[in-house]
Amino acid sequence: MSSASPPTVAQTRTAFSVRIADYAQMLRLRIIVMSAVAISAGFVLAARAQPDWAVLVVAVVGISCLVAASSVLNQVLEAGSDGRMSRTEDRPLASGRISLAEGFTLGAGLAVSGAVLLWVQVNQLTAVASFLTMLCYVLVYTPLKRRTIFCTTAGAVPGAMPAVLGWFAAGGNPGIEAVALFAIFFVWQFPHFLAIGWLHRKDYQQAGLLMLPSFSDKGLRAGLLALLYAIAFVPVVQVPRYCGLAGDGYAFAAFVLSLGYLWLTARFTRARTDGNARKLMAGSLICLPILLVCLVFDYLRLLA
Repeated sequence: MSSASPPTVAQTRTAFSVRIADYAQMLRLRIIVMSAVAISAGFVLAARAQPDWAVLVVAVVGISCLVAASSVLNQVLEAGSDGRMSRTEDRPLASGRISLAEGFTLGAGLAVSGAVLLWVQVNQLTAVASFLTMLCYVLVYTPLKRRTIFCTTAGAVPGAMPAVLGWFAAGGNPGIEAVALFAIFFVWQFPHFLAIGWLHRKDYQQAGLLMLPSFSDKGLRAGLLALLYAIAFVPVVQVPRYCGLAGDGYAFAAFVLSLGYLWLTARFTRARTDGNARKLMAGSLICLPILLVCLVFDYLRLLA
């Protein structure tokens, strides 16, 4: 009776590469990179042009672990609904390439490692705030996606925290400056995610996820809600100018960028096509990083 031959070195390497690729897909590296940029901006602002670069690196690693844990644990809880959507059916957990137990172990390990690292090497406020942000995403936002359209609002809370966590990591207090950073990210998210919701509306409806105000009005309420937040974004981005985080240079750049964001949103509201939704989503991803760069550089200019 013949026995199966052991895997070759090439097969072992291939299997290892596939597993690493699956892990990377679960971690959602693009979100981690975007979060790292926001964390760094908040840190530099709070450090007042004298950042401890070693602490910044540790803070980015620790907070990113919790951001990654949020993504992984979210996919553990949503493996069933992910499997019913074309855009997510090939995710490792939804497709069954990785078991739910393995996914949970990875997510929990990242969460504990990140929280401990922040507690020991950064400060307790950052550790606690980061861990609570992760719990809000996993235990509040994720289950609400099946129950209420207000899930987007709940999800915007942890989504607005990375810059604030960076602020805390550098020793900043939970004052008006932290509120200003939170408000910018919070308001910015709604046109961005409503555009994504519109692009994937058929998938979300099929999976029973309430990611839009309505699936039956041809996107009218989604467009109007996006427009409302885009209008609010114009004054909100000016708040750093009035709490000492920036000067006139930032204020002018923020005004131009927010008007551009409003224009893209108004186009989507007027004609809710997939093309306009894609342009709004792309514009949002250009607007926010440029806004952060302008904020940091103008603040450093004021301190010079």
